Amino acid sequence: MSEEQDLAQQKKEAAAKAKAAALARRQSKESVTEEREGNMNVAKQKAAAAAKAKAVALARRQSKESVTGEPEGNMDVAKQKAAAAAKAKAAALARKQSKESGIAESEGNMDVAKQKAAAAAKAKAAALARKQSKESGIAESEGNMDAAKQKAAAAAKAKAAALAKKKELVGKEEDPEKAKAKAIAAAKAKAAAAAKTRARVEESTEVHTPDEPSPNQSILDQIVQAIERNLGQGALTDYYINNLSKDVPTLVAKPDTYFQIAKILRYDEQLNFHYLSELHGTDFETHMEIYVHLYSFNTNHSAALKVKLDRDSPVVPSLVPLWSGANWPECEAYDLLGILFQGHPDLKRILLGEDWVGYPLRKDYQPYDVEV
Repeated sequence: MSEEQDLAQQKKEAAAKAKAAALARRQSKESVTEEREGNMNVAKQKAAAAAKAKAVALARRQSKESVTGEPEGNMDVAKQKAAAAAKAKAAALARKQSKESGIAESEGNMDVAKQKAAAAAKAKAAALARKQSKESGIAESEGNMDAAKQKAAAAAKAKAAALAKKKELVGKEEDPEKAKAKAIAAAKAKAAAAAKTRARVEESTEVHTPDEPSPNQSILDQIVQAIERNLGQGALTDYYINNLSKDVPTLVAKPDTYFQIAKILRYDEQLNFHYLSELHGTDFETHMEIYVHLYSFNTNHSAALKVKLDRDSPVVPSLVPLWSGANWPECEAYDLLGILFQGHPDLKRILLGEDWVGYPLRKDYQPYDVEV
């Protein structure tokens, strides 16, 4: 073999050896890269290691064959075939590894994406459940509030309807005075019906005769005898012992005998009721009534004098000429009930003023100015 052939042979062997080493380094580098990325499984790592070992063995074999000095033609063909086969095998292995790495990476990415999607779906479902629970509680409370609002609205609507009806009735009245007169008439009728019931109850209680005679019966008899002796038997409409008021002897006078009976009670020597302790008026809706309470310090006896008056024109003589203490009580009865006391020295309104309209203690009283 000539020197030129040896040199060419050596160059070829050196080129094949360099190519095999480069391939080995490349495979080793790709293997390391794949290991770092962590996307290959154990089977892939074993395949890469086997390919690497096979490539190294092939390189060794080629190196050994080149040293043994095979014939030039056979060695060249064998080396070319081996190199081509190694190159093709290495390329196929690289493509396979690259494809598998891409698939593994995509699968890993898909797994991560699936985990993220599952976590996001779970979080979304939990948030939706909390929201629904909260909305359920709010809906329940809003349902209660809606029920209360509906009740309040119904009450307000009923009240508004009643007010509208009242305004409509008032609006139909062309004359306010006529409407007022109708209202007063209705109130009087209602008051009369109630007064009848009260009168029956009052008579049943005041005229009640106990099983045992009252200790003040003799005093009542003495007073009645004195009045009938001076004024006759028709001066009194009634007399009795008021069992509901400490058995006080009670006299019921007529409006025209009221002052004469009071005068007898004041100046009779045996009776001598010289102290007026109380005087007031009452509206019984069917009539007005004056109640006078008298007391005698000489005999330590009490007596009551009553008179019933017409409600539409309540007029009665004043007792101020007999008892000066009747002055202010009669002014009060005039101020609040409108009872006129004839012969009063200075009858006037003492609580409300002379420009006040109406009498507040009357059962049918309606304020002149409803805004006040």
